[in-house]
Amino acid sequence: MSTVISKDGTAIAYDKLGSGPALILVDGALCSRGFGPMPKLSALLAKHFTVYMYDRRGRGESGDTQPYSRQREVEDLGALIELAGGSAYVAGVSSGAALALEAAAGGLGVQKVAAYEPPFVAADGDRSQVGHENALRALVAAGKRGDAVKYFMRMVRVPSFAIFMMQLMPNVWPKLKAVAHTLPYDMAVMGDFTVPAARIASIRVPTLVMDGEKTQERLHRAVDEIVRALPAAKRRTLKGQTHNVSAAVLTPELVRFFAA
Repeated sequence: MSTVISKDGTAIAYDKLGSGPALILVDGALCSRGFGPMPKLSALLAKHFTVYMYDRRGRGESGDTQPYSRQREVEDLGALIELAGGSAYVAGVSSGAALALEAAAGGLGVQKVAAYEPPFVAADGDRSQVGHENALRALVAAGKRGDAVKYFMRMVRVPSFAIFMMQLMPNVWPKLKAVAHTLPYDMAVMGDFTVPAARIASIRVPTLVMDGEKTQERLHRAVDEIVRALPAAKRRTLKGQTHNVSAAVLTPELVRFFAA
């Protein structure tokens, strides 16, 4: 594990593996270097790229300078890009995909950007997941980390039986609770969840936007709207995949796109 210092002085922990062009992976909610899709994904991608896998601020071994802001998260990504030599490929999943797109739109040294199911809401879509940031903050402030995780999972429509089963998994539930305080951060990253069409239309680097064949319809519609805002973007729907995408399925798509 190494650290890089972000613009506001926050230490951001990262692992670097592999060789080749620099590729930075950006996690979604409740994930870190030690938990979620990135450990498997980074191991597969390291055969083709120099992969940077990091703990988003507040998670794992990264710092958590207050007050939190989305811009500071973008600056964290910028610090990693500078560390990689001033330019890099960037791939994000879920809210990490929203951060990746924001970095590309913000003029950072992003050579190409790939986004898997950024959880935006289409203009005429279901907005039931909007407006939960304060409730999550209240649960975290009260020390109810497990309740915050359950609240978030219900918000994103994880089935009740799946939430129950996760609470019985000693290698899963404690890790989810450990980063529960960052759930409001993910809400802040997403803002009002509206697809930021005007903002992402400013992206001038090659872009790949992906969704899973079996994912929720609201996520399909959000990806449709993103692609309409970025007519030059490549669009891929991954067969058999849900929001919890398989590293083995995602890796070939990323290799083809970044290596082209």
